[in-house]
Amino acid sequence: MHANVVVVGSLNMDLVTRAQRLPRGGETLVGETFVTVPGGKGANQAVAAARLGAQVAMVGCVGDDAYGQQLRQALADEQIDCQAVGVAAGVSSGVALIVVDAASQNAIVIIAGGNGQLLPESVQRFDALLQHADVIICQLEVPMATVAYTLERGRALGKTVILNPAPASGPLPAEWFASIDYLIPNESEAEALSGVPVTDLESAKVAATRLLALGVGKVIVTLGAQGALFADGQAFRHFSAPVVQPVDTTAAGDTFVGGFAAALARGEEEGAAIAFGQRAAALSVTRAGAQPSIPYLAELRP
Repeated sequence: MHANVVVVGSLNMDLVTRAQRLPRGGETLVGETFVTVPGGKGANQAVAAARLGAQVAMVGCVGDDAYGQQLRQALADEQIDCQAVGVAAGVSSGVALIVVDAASQNAIVIIAGGNGQLLPESVQRFDALLQHADVIICQLEVPMATVAYTLERGRALGKTVILNPAPASGPLPAEWFASIDYLIPNESEAEALSGVPVTDLESAKVAATRLLALGVGKVIVTLGAQGALFADGQAFRHFSAPVVQPVDTTAAGDTFVGGFAAALARGEEEGAAIAFGQRAAALSVTRAGAQPSIPYLAELRP
């Protein structure tokens, strides 16, 4: 199978509990529900792209445990090419511990596990996947050296390269930016990368301008209910978010990235691709969970 979207990134088992509010330091709360759900930013974006119309291949690494088997099977069930999802011996699979409060806000702790074993040579081994792709997506839940290699290789192959800089805690290496066609941060990630606090559309424009000055091709700052800001150095475009009643925001950003990539891969203009990603993300927040909340293409057709 020749995938037109290749995702290089993380696979996590999400351990999700719901409670009325998030716990404070040293506090024990009584939760309401608990579920295990396949997740990880890389896998979520791969599932989103696949459900929203793309042929997808995943490059990643899980541990040799039951979670690892379940994570690979979850991708296979979505018709995602998993030949490049390796299994690291003696290591746990990646895990995300997620608490969701009554207002649908979440707090997350991630354990890298097998994701930390995804090395540049792991990607190199499956170079044919990158060669046949139209769009390559990376995030920051795998080793930085692996992200750096993938971005650079994607640029060398002339592919459309997307970086979702999540989670971001500070500036990215300067040499990365020239390899990125679309940088897609949320408010906090845009602030971490640019040094500009992002609270609204105007501050997002300032942050995006700084990121463009570093050499990235185009920037899309996702602003939750405030929509998304697109910047390419020539102009800004604001895309309003569809109005929905949120249930769980987990994987909304991943759904946007996957939907945007799927639309680009089938030849849609970038504005239409952004609007499509927003519609998919809006539908995802009306449902609980990471991958279970991601919609299918048929649900978004008029």
